[in-house]
Amino acid sequence: MQIKLAYGKTGHIIELDDAWNVQVVEPHFTPGLPEPLEALRAALRAPIGSPPLASLAHAGQKVGIIVNDLTRPTPNPIMLRALFEELAHIPKEDITLFIALGTHRPNTPAELLSMLGEEALTYRIVQNNAFDITTQVCLGPTQRGHEVWLNAELAACPVKILTGFIEPHFFAGFSGGGKAVMPGMAGLRTILLNHCYEHIASPRATWGVTHGNPVWEEVREV
Repeated sequence: MQIKLAYGKTGHIIELDDAWNVQVVEPHFTPGLPEPLEALRAALRAPIGSPPLASLAHAGQKVGIIVNDLTRPTPNPIMLRALFEELAHIPKEDITLFIALGTHRPNTPAELLSMLGEEALTYRIVQNNAFDITTQVCLGPTQRGHEVWLNAELAACPVKILTGFIEPHFFAGFSGGGKAVMPGMAGLRTILLNHCYEHIASPRATWGVTHGNPVWEEVREV
């Protein structure tokens, strides 16, 4: 029996003995939106519980847009296209794209092109360096007493836009959301304190759990 796993860019074939009693569990396929760019435009112009994005960012302000690195299959080019349209009244030199690396390695120029698209490369790009404290600023402690070290350039932006890929996370509850900032744009000390044994050992630190999950709650606080 041959089974193709969704692994890497092209998949991976595994061979199993035909005599084995094998049950294959597959997710139901859900088609994407027929016009994703239009859906994004509509969402940004009529968001839930917030004024439209265009009215939140004003000329003269620095705008920071956080995007996932190469480890997340996020449709960045489409998302950024919609954001750039809504921020057309902001000078390009006042917009910075921040790559939420966490403790991951920097992305290469070729990877940046692949994951962001050509238009995004005309903007200033900053890749977070969790290991260089000179790029960070301490914003004080969390309720658990952990120092919050974040990328200083991001912290200095009055307007911060978080994008991301949302899926269940095995100890943070969900990827996406506040994780774009912490661990994405945080310093190593803050990341390690949030990912400490006491937090991860909590029975609430698991798939799909938010409230009561010490990892998620501290991420949200940061």
